[in-house]
Amino acid sequence: MIKTDAYKHEYERLQTLESYSILDTLQEEEYDNLTFLASQICGTPVALLGFVDETRHWFKSTVGINNLTQNPREYSFCTHAIQEPNTVFIIPDARLDNRFLNNPLVTGDMKVVFYAGVSLVNDEGFPLGTICVIDHKPNSLSPAQIKSLEALSQQTMKLLELRVNKIKLEGALHSLENKNIELEQFAYTAAHDLKSPLANISGLTDFLIENYNDNIDEEGIEIIQLIKSSSLKLREMIESLLLYSKSNKLSHENYTKVSISKLEKELVDLFSFNYNCSIVIQSELQFVETNKTAFEQILINLISNAIKYSDKEQTSINIFISEEVDYYKITVSDNGAGIEKEHQEVIFEIFEVAIDKDRFGEKGHGIGLATVKKIIENMGGDITVNSEIGLGATFDFTLAKAEKK
Repeated sequence: MIKTDAYKHEYERLQTLESYSILDTLQEEEYDNLTFLASQICGTPVALLGFVDETRHWFKSTVGINNLTQNPREYSFCTHAIQEPNTVFIIPDARLDNRFLNNPLVTGDMKVVFYAGVSLVNDEGFPLGTICVIDHKPNSLSPAQIKSLEALSQQTMKLLELRVNKIKLEGALHSLENKNIELEQFAYTAAHDLKSPLANISGLTDFLIENYNDNIDEEGIEIIQLIKSSSLKLREMIESLLLYSKSNKLSHENYTKVSISKLEKELVDLFSFNYNCSIVIQSELQFVETNKTAFEQILINLISNAIKYSDKEQTSINIFISEEVDYYKITVSDNGAGIEKEHQEVIFEIFEVAIDKDRFGEKGHGIGLATVKKIIENMGGDITVNSEIGLGATFDFTLAKAEKK
């Protein structure tokens, strides 16, 4: 038996093999299909798909071999095959080849007599292993069989490249998720820390007006009122950002039974300050099983929007709740001014607004509907809007039901 030398660029080859994270992985159907085809096409009882690392020839997939996952590298025929990666390595009868005389794979239980292997070569030209076929008697391959074996080798490399790309993509997604978490935490902390100084500004303006009113002229009072108004507006925006940041926690967990009649009463009471607003919930259901806090937050945001952007003396809001097998469907309709077609695609994006000012002359901050969408998606649903100018807007959204255990 003649042992082979290490591959001429062995260090780089091993580093490349390591980058595929394929060694010692579990059995996979895609690779098993390739070895099955190799065995069938070449008419051999044994086929292997494996990789040569520093000490062994490890098998990712086998046909015709039971309870064997690797061979020592020094005995492996594939160690010889990768020395010439651009050719098909064929041994018609290993018993007559000086390189394999007394090789335990020839004289032992595997009884390797015929061998044909094609190297698995990556784009950089490094042979990582082989796909090979083995027979227990002398044999040969036709040109068509050799070409098919080469095609299976190329297909194996495509699977490996897909594996690497998947690993890279998962790594990038994981990194992005971590950065998003850090960014949300920063936004939450910054917004939270800004609340106290803003409250102080608002309180100090009240103090100035109450205690120094006689010493400040009319223009000064107006400026102080503008400072207070701006600080209150900024605080409202910060509160909305905090809610948006916390919306990830309002998910499909913590499901409880929510009474629809009680929900209607709570919403009516909440918005009772607006005497020109009517809220009606229609449903054949008595309860919905969902995250109560999240569901209420969604409806409060949609109702608040309907009131703020209504152009009617009487704001009418109708809510319809129904159920399908896996989800609830909720429709919230109003009789307001409506939303222009070109704005309907962007209103769920954060900081996007459809109308410059609401009915009270205030400019929206574009966080409310973004929060609604985020909560709904976290609860396994989605939301759409349909609207015509002058005919109000209809928001349709779904919420996934709790999984039955």
